[in-house]
Amino acid sequence: MNHFRPICSDKMAKCDEGYLCEVCGLDVAEITDSDLYLRYVIGTLDPELLHTTKERHILCNPTLAQFIVADDFEPLTVAGPFDKRLLDPVYVHAQETLVTRGWRRLREVVNTEDAIVNYPLPEVRAKMREKYS
Repeated sequence: MNHFRPICSDKMAKCDEGYLCEVCGLDVAEITDSDLYLRYVIGTLDPELLHTTKERHILCNPTLAQFIVADDFEPLTVAGPFDKRLLDPVYVHAQETLVTRGWRRLREVVNTEDAIVNYPLPEVRAKMREKYS
């Protein structure tokens, strides 16, 4: 099992504890379970906020997780106004495509020594280069 730990500076406390989920309070031990890194990979979390944003398990954020459509991911249903079945089908399709690609990307980077700046999807990396160049 690959344990996932934050990149820490000397000024950061409790680095060895990893990231605790703000919803359930348990350790998000694997990057493949990380809502924070999924949002980073798909471009909905600015890289400048990566180290200051609270972590959650993907399953602890069902509003996002419902858009993962894969045989090896148990489908989630969200009750209420954010249920994807109540949203615009074009938007839902676009979100399913993006979030599923991001979820698969997390599975690719888990066994790589690649730099964290290369984790995001190609189009997200291109936007980041534009923004930060």
